Amino acid sequence: MELLRDQEIDSLDALEQRIHQAIDLVASMRRERDEALAEASGLREKIAGLTREVEALRAERIEVRSRITKLLGQIDSLAGA
Repeated sequence: MELLRDQEIDSLDALEQRIHQAIDLVASMRRERDEALAEASGLREKIAGLTREVEALRAERIEVRSRITKLLGQIDSLAGA
């Protein structure tokens, strides 16, 4: 009888230990998920900023190209005069 009771206690201890391990694992996975979500949010913000920068640079390039074309036209008209 004593042996059976000891085995039941050992089984309960093992179950309790496994439950604590599962709880720790879930907590760890939640922390990792939260960190990944925060990192993803930061990367989305960075992408948005870089996208705005690329758009601004493209607009600037178009403006510079237009000014150069205008200047070349003026040079051509001076050369022809």
